[in-house]
Amino acid sequence: MTSRTRAAEGRYTRPKLAMALAEICAAAGLDPRGAKLVRFVNNGVFLLREHPVIVRIVLAPSFSYRAVNVVEAGRVLAEHQVPAVRLLPGVAQPVRAGGHLATLWQAVPEAGPAPGGSDLGGLLRQVHALSVPSTLPEWRPMEDVRRRIADAEELDAADCAFLQHYCDDVEERLGRLEFPLARSVVHGDAHLGNLIAGPEGPLLCDLDSLCAGPPEWDLTPMAVGMLRLGAPPERYRELAAVYGFDVTAWPGFQVLRDLRELKITASVLPILRSNPGVREQLRIRLRSMREGDRTVQWEPYR
Repeated sequence: MTSRTRAAEGRYTRPKLAMALAEICAAAGLDPRGAKLVRFVNNGVFLLREHPVIVRIVLAPSFSYRAVNVVEAGRVLAEHQVPAVRLLPGVAQPVRAGGHLATLWQAVPEAGPAPGGSDLGGLLRQVHALSVPSTLPEWRPMEDVRRRIADAEELDAADCAFLQHYCDDVEERLGRLEFPLARSVVHGDAHLGNLIAGPEGPLLCDLDSLCAGPPEWDLTPMAVGMLRLGAPPERYRELAAVYGFDVTAWPGFQVLRDLRELKITASVLPILRSNPGVREQLRIRLRSMREGDRTVQWEPYR
């Protein structure tokens, strides 16, 4: 990350993001006044004050396709009555306005105890039991990672070369895996941060990565959270117990761990100028990956 690129302005500074929200809301007939920015990593996520609506704005041009995919994901889960967030009805989605792309969702008031690993395990069993519809994309995780590298707002040559080499290595090992569980619908980013404590029980959210793929992938984020992000071990143990499979005991887990760590590390590359607060954590992650040090504890991007 060079000083020259650091001085440049990101494609989505907070004022630009607020302007994008205003244009999206105007197109959808909603009032953006007083909206709260609740997430600024993969998407710019706003909770509207004047309506019970969540607006998720795509931050990287190369990920525009995911807005189309997530609309289909929302429809699939609603059709099968899987507990999950629901698309805002009465609005053609995704919403395009002023060069921006977004999806709109019904906001869920948080109520009851925070969801735990057992809740996630139960929901994943429901998702994985669905018949795989032809409308869902296939699991191709390396394509997403490579898009993020190519779409980085700032990334020096050495870091770029390292990440590309790391992608090649993980992809080669991934191609040799033989998964013990049957291919299914998978959430793609299954961790407790993507569960909402709704009034009628926990709901899945952040459906951007819903696809057809190996169920083992849905068990990996919680395991990596335990091993790399300092999450309490009992959360993963509850998940594995309810689901009935311990992915960490499978010989192929190390490949999925490396893939997950690569994916969550690269997630911020398209917003490095827009959200400079993530830079220091990115440096820590890249350094530990270069050194092959699996003991370094990471912090979530803020």
